[in-house]
Amino acid sequence: MMDATVSSEPPRLLVTVVPYGLLGLLTVYTAASGRATVASLLLCGLTAVWMLGMFAWRCAYRSVLFVGLVLLTGLLVLGDPAFGFFTTAAYIYAFAFLPWPWRVPGVAAVAVVAGIAQASSVDKGDAAGWTITATIIAINMLIMTAMAAVLRREERVQADLGRANELLTASIAENDELHTRLLAQAREAGILQERQRMAREIHDTVAQGLTGIIAQMRAAEQRHEVPQEWRRPFDAVTRLARESLTEARRSVDALRPETLATVRLTGALSEAAERWSALHGLPVTVTTTGTPRPVAPDAEFALLRTAQEALANIAKHAEATRAGVTLSYLGDEVALDVLDDGSGFAVGGRSEGHGLTIMRQRVEEHGGTLRIESEPGAGTGISARIPLLPTGSQP
Repeated sequence: MMDATVSSEPPRLLVTVVPYGLLGLLTVYTAASGRATVASLLLCGLTAVWMLGMFAWRCAYRSVLFVGLVLLTGLLVLGDPAFGFFTTAAYIYAFAFLPWPWRVPGVAAVAVVAGIAQASSVDKGDAAGWTITATIIAINMLIMTAMAAVLRREERVQADLGRANELLTASIAENDELHTRLLAQAREAGILQERQRMAREIHDTVAQGLTGIIAQMRAAEQRHEVPQEWRRPFDAVTRLARESLTEARRSVDALRPETLATVRLTGALSEAAERWSALHGLPVTVTTTGTPRPVAPDAEFALLRTAQEALANIAKHAEATRAGVTLSYLGDEVALDVLDDGSGFAVGGRSEGHGLTIMRQRVEEHGGTLRIESEPGAGTGISARIPLLPTGSQP
């Protein structure tokens, strides 16, 4: 089976300057010595033009051009054996441009021409002369075909090394990707573990303490009638404790979203919306569009937390009658939109509150963007977009 590849690209100087330099020197030498004829000079010119075709024509025609070059070299040698030195150029082209296994007969043909030039001084008047000539040609063929075989073996070794290097490079890249993925997973696991620890601390200290305060205030109210002058601060303390407990529980839910452990993001958003609607008495719809794709767990948490914070802002500030949450899978990103029909506000008229700033930071940590659209009396829309995991990845 013929190998369509040739040897590695030879130095430009070797395949241009050396052949033309040899041809030029030999032409000048034969002309200066008085041995040049019009025919030999024409052959030299034709050979020079012919060699240009080795570079100007496509690789598919180089084998045909090489055959013509060998014939021209043979004619030059028959005209003057000094042109035997030009066979060096023919060898260069054979090794540089001929594919395996055509390189072997190409080199052998050049060896025949070189042997004829070397045996030009041998008397061929008897059998001994022809035997010596044949021996010289055979030795040339043996040496040069052996060199072709050795070069071929070196090419195979280099090709194997090249493939091995490519595999090694691919393996290193794969290992780097795996290492990066493992680091990301370890980071996510560490973040999740820290969130769970913080959630436990908040639940076991702040939330439990506030629950105890509320219980004690309720017990005091049931056992003793609160004097009228104490009623206002008493109710304020109770209300503040309840609001603080609600915020603490929201923080625990945000730090430790158990819903994401059992359901995907859509289900977690639905559950969060149901709890919010039951707490505040406002209808909220949850819609999913597009084909669900893998979302990194940390990004899921960021989107869930964004939805929770946006709904909390609606309850606090919007004076809305309804709200909507839409999760959209858009090609290479996932979009979360939270809308309300409330009072709205001028986006550029005031600085972002703490909640909006935290939402933006959460989304941007995952390479996403957060956009806020609102006008006084026209409601508010919050849109978060985060890139999706590559196809085939596991969240």
